[in-house]
Amino acid sequence: MHELFVTERAAEQHADLVDAARAAGVGVSPMTDRAADGLSETVTPQGIVAVCALLDRPLEEAVTPGARLVVVLVDVADPGNAGTVIRVADAAGAEAVVLAGDTVDPHNGKCVRAAAGSLFHLPITRVRDVSAALSACSTAGLRTFAAHGYADAELDRVDLTEPTAWVFGNEAHGLPADVLERTDLAVRIPLYGKAESLNLATAAAVCVYTSAMAARR
Repeated sequence: MHELFVTERAAEQHADLVDAARAAGVGVSPMTDRAADGLSETVTPQGIVAVCALLDRPLEEAVTPGARLVVVLVDVADPGNAGTVIRVADAAGAEAVVLAGDTVDPHNGKCVRAAAGSLFHLPITRVRDVSAALSACSTAGLRTFAAHGYADAELDRVDLTEPTAWVFGNEAHGLPADVLERTDLAVRIPLYGKAESLNLATAAAVCVYTSAMAARR
């Protein structure tokens, strides 16, 4: 954190946070409620705005040998979905989340809020080259499983006890054919009712948690 701006009301309500910032050598500046409205992206701002360093790390630091579960998002456009998947990966004990291709910036305000603090709990990396992301996972000893609604392999029939990297695609278009070809296996979630599909965040939660629970059994 580089600097903290607080309204008078927020400084009173969160005195412990303001004191902790000052103790860490962070500059604390007062601001008006009107300024808070202008700086915040929310309808009802809390009156605290911080200027912070970016959180993402290099690919080689995020995906390392020994990892058992990694999540890769390819061309995911919706920040709410991306943030929710980061939160799911964190809850399931994943070692890293890779945002590849044209995936949304994890520092997007909506993405940060959807992640609910999980951005601070596990390594996040951004890489434009999707092939490099998949290669890094393979080099780290992870099998790459692509979530694909038309795959032959079904989730409940796949061995998920090995170290795994789950690869998820764009909300509307899924994963490109060349990315599917580069993964070790395409896997689909069986649908037992009449719904045509699951949204990205729900599908990710099912796949990632299935792997996490299989590994722990």
